[in-house]
Amino acid sequence: MLLSTRAARYAALMAEPDELYPERILYPRNTRALPKTPVIGGQPIEEETCMALRTLVFGSCASPPKVEWARTGLTLRPYGQNLAFGLRTPRNTTRGLVTAVQAVMLKHFLFKCDKQDLHVNPETLLKPSYDRQIQVLTSAISEIIWRSAGGFSVSTCPNVVSNIMPKAIVVLPQDIPYFQHSVQYFQDGLTETLHLFEFSSLEDLEIFIKRYLYLFHDEGGPGAKLLLYSAVLSRGLSKVRNDLEDPKVSILSGCPEEGPMSIVIFVLTGRVSPHLHNGVLHVGDENTYAIPQWGVLMRSEVGFLVHEGDSNVGRQPGSRLKTPSLPIWVTHCLGHYGVLFNTNRELLRNYHAERRFEIQYFTCGGSHATLTVDTRVNEASGGSDATMETADIAATPLEKLIRSKWQDALIQWNGMPVM
Repeated sequence: MLLSTRAARYAALMAEPDELYPERILYPRNTRALPKTPVIGGQPIEEETCMALRTLVFGSCASPPKVEWARTGLTLRPYGQNLAFGLRTPRNTTRGLVTAVQAVMLKHFLFKCDKQDLHVNPETLLKPSYDRQIQVLTSAISEIIWRSAGGFSVSTCPNVVSNIMPKAIVVLPQDIPYFQHSVQYFQDGLTETLHLFEFSSLEDLEIFIKRYLYLFHDEGGPGAKLLLYSAVLSRGLSKVRNDLEDPKVSILSGCPEEGPMSIVIFVLTGRVSPHLHNGVLHVGDENTYAIPQWGVLMRSEVGFLVHEGDSNVGRQPGSRLKTPSLPIWVTHCLGHYGVLFNTNRELLRNYHAERRFEIQYFTCGGSHATLTVDTRVNEASGGSDATMETADIAATPLEKLIRSKWQDALIQWNGMPVM
């Protein structure tokens, strides 16, 4: 009975609301239209940059790119209600990027608020006003682009010591394409229309993003693609190629259903690393030179947890992702992305806070659940192997993912997930 109940809760959590009720379409009533300021200025994208950008992201500029990247925006949910902190997006290859943006937004909602809000009930912070939603989305987009440009840490450029100021680049579309369809280039309706805007300060970048936020936010718009393009150009095409470690690989090559993990690492760290381990590992044997594999170079504010199944242990993140400085984690559970978070800033700094606590799980498909994690089970029961083995058999994939961080913890679902 316990197993079936937990399995039912997990199944409900993983199912998208649109999959459960395909005939029902909900139109939020309390949303506002962002002002649509015409795009003025910037430098038209050069043909060489246009072709290199498309190839690096999608693998080719001679064939059409994945169409969902031009139709997925960073769309906010209705303000002032449950889940108002959340983005909503369809399940496609943009989900990893959008979920990582969601995690950065949660950081701002919960831990980057004004001093007068520090003592406010955290649940109130998770039901933001419209103005607060816009402020946080603007800050999250700006932060991601600025980090990609090396604006927060010199460690985004391995083995390079430089006093060069960060240069963030934002791309926005115009109506007229600068390059025609040809054998070498397949028009996608966006890349060939881009204008590039450069910024050397985070403050100027945020002002600009807020002015043109509608281009990133609008549902059915190219917001996800514009953010990825801006981050890639801010990082630099050559640096992104070095990050990928294989000149034949693109960011979205062999892309799984909800997008590659390297995009999540890009958003969280500013580097498109295919590796999750700490620091640098040199891989080789007696017959080959040791090749450096660059992982996560410094502790992240937002973490990353992975569970890829029982039969395949797969890659596990290093401690710099498992133990971030704030209690927020992007999760990758059997190919599906979500966010785990706790509203107590001290959770990872105080041993006593980690003994028993609640943790929330959210997906950009609109599913939400609260679970209680109890790490005292070993102290109380002596950690019986038989007891833990039984608990592990009954555990859902999400519980196993949580235990990749809090080993052998007792996990309790608090009611049915909210859809």
